[in-house]
Amino acid sequence: MKVAELARRRGVVITTLGITQTLAWGSTYYLPAVFADPVCEALGLSRAWFFGIFSGALLLSGLVGPTAGRLIDTYGGRDVLAVSNLVFAAGLALLAWASGPVALGLAWAVIGVGMGFGLYEAAFATVTGLYGRDARNAITGITLFAGFASTVGWPASAFMIDALGWRGACLAWAVLHLAVALPLNRFLVAKAPPPPPATAPADAAPGGVPWTMVILAAVFAATTFVSTAMATHLPRIIEALGAAPTAAIFAASLVGPAQVAARVAEFALLRKASPLVTAQLAAGLHPVGAALLAFLGPVVAVPFVLLHGAGNGLLTIARGTLPLALFGPAGYGLRTGLLAAPARLLQGGAPLLFALVLDTLGPRVALLLSSTLTMLSLLALLLLASRTHDARSIDS
Repeated sequence: MKVAELARRRGVVITTLGITQTLAWGSTYYLPAVFADPVCEALGLSRAWFFGIFSGALLLSGLVGPTAGRLIDTYGGRDVLAVSNLVFAAGLALLAWASGPVALGLAWAVIGVGMGFGLYEAAFATVTGLYGRDARNAITGITLFAGFASTVGWPASAFMIDALGWRGACLAWAVLHLAVALPLNRFLVAKAPPPPPATAPADAAPGGVPWTMVILAAVFAATTFVSTAMATHLPRIIEALGAAPTAAIFAASLVGPAQVAARVAEFALLRKASPLVTAQLAAGLHPVGAALLAFLGPVVAVPFVLLHGAGNGLLTIARGTLPLALFGPAGYGLRTGLLAAPARLLQGGAPLLFALVLDTLGPRVALLLSSTLTMLSLLALLLLASRTHDARSIDS
């Protein structure tokens, strides 16, 4: 497909991927929050079993992510994303028929493979294959849509469970993948041009991995840990500091709007700035809000949530734009898959590890932990900016 035609279809591609990513996230990653109780009650399992299996699915998604990225680099993302819809539908159908822990584990293993092939990293790699270094705005556009995945997915799941039962709800999500997401991805996402030639990294660490990759992987892992921990325990933290349950839930519900508002601001105000600047700003917002909450208590719960949500929204964009800016489009899919693997590993353990800290040491120590991780991420990004500037100075 010619470059001019790709440019004309850009809006269609962004809208299509935004819609299909919203469906993919809402029917997989955000499923357990609503499905855990009815599934555990029906199968006679504890919530620990259910979330342990879900954590395994997250780990599996990280392990298969590099393979998905390599396939997208080679063949383009259109067909890979379409196949991921088939995998999601199969996993959800297996979940609908699960009768015990083994069948439940198998269903989530299939869904985990789908997540490795069909969530943000795959969508970002798809538009990078189409638009090269000009993919930054497309990445932001996709996140603007999918930022509402929980806002749409949780009520939709609850409605379908009430109307159809949890097994029927799983089948309904599977049908949406087959009837909506699959044709959208297959017929409205453009076919990628031949991939650019890969270049050898010049910033090698002793193990052969570029230092920039090591730093980015650590940053993404730390910030993903905090994001997942907060997504799981945010209302509990605010309530443990003295807020009423209804007030804690209201404050926590503002994360989604804050994420989307920050992404709109990034598109309007920061799209000309370096992605490193966006990432540094994002990493710095959570510790500021956490310090306010730890010292002033629940009276500043809403400002904390807005700062955390804004930072989380910007970090999602940075996970797509930073590798593109630092390494270029060649090999982008494989690279982002490798960068996501440590993050998925920590993501799987974040709810349990953070719960142990919160329950044994209290909410202020939990906030200290999350702030320390994000502050270390900010320092790593500042180091990365310095290394990048020095390298460019030498080149010039």
